[in-house]
Amino acid sequence: MSDRLTPNQQRVLDCIKQHIERDGSAPTLREISENLGLSSHSSAQDYVEALVRKGAIERLPHHRGLRLPLSHHRSRAPAAASIPLVGRVAAGSPILAAENVEAHHEVDPGLFHPRADYLLRVVGLSMRDAGILDGDLIAVHKSDTAVHGRIVVARLDDEVTVKTLEHRNGRVRLLPANPDFAPIDVDPRRHAFAIEGLYVGLIRSIPRTRQG
Repeated sequence: MSDRLTPNQQRVLDCIKQHIERDGSAPTLREISENLGLSSHSSAQDYVEALVRKGAIERLPHHRGLRLPLSHHRSRAPAAASIPLVGRVAAGSPILAAENVEAHHEVDPGLFHPRADYLLRVVGLSMRDAGILDGDLIAVHKSDTAVHGRIVVARLDDEVTVKTLEHRNGRVRLLPANPDFAPIDVDPRRHAFAIEGLYVGLIRSIPRTRQG
């Protein structure tokens, strides 16, 4: 970080960190304003811009487009900590089956909340507007349940996909974050459906790799 933060800038930074740790994504300007009692969204915007200029946070091209710098993660990760990277998942096989694990990356799983169990390589642009791009590595916490509105890794028949989970009127839908893609209506009479995990963070530039 190139410059010292003012007390109010530090409050905003702490708010952003806590939201990322809790929900896996950055807060909106409205959420920052409400959480800190700021007078307007423009005040929150001013603080965010200052934090970006000072290198305390980085901007991504979407409405929750803030993340902590990768150097922040590196400085806190023990050298021995690593997370398995899963590439394309073989049809019908468990996500962490040996044939699906491409490598191990030296990132502390405890940097994410909940703790990351594996990294998954994203294929396609269906979650583009959530800042998740083709080729990105997302951190995933293993879970077979998720609440409405959470970005999840889901298995639909033999395919694994990353989408936002929607529970509404007893129905389950998987929502993309790109208008070029259609929502997926999950019909338990036609599809084998399961939640595989929760999206808890993203890594676009990766540290050293240990093959295995």
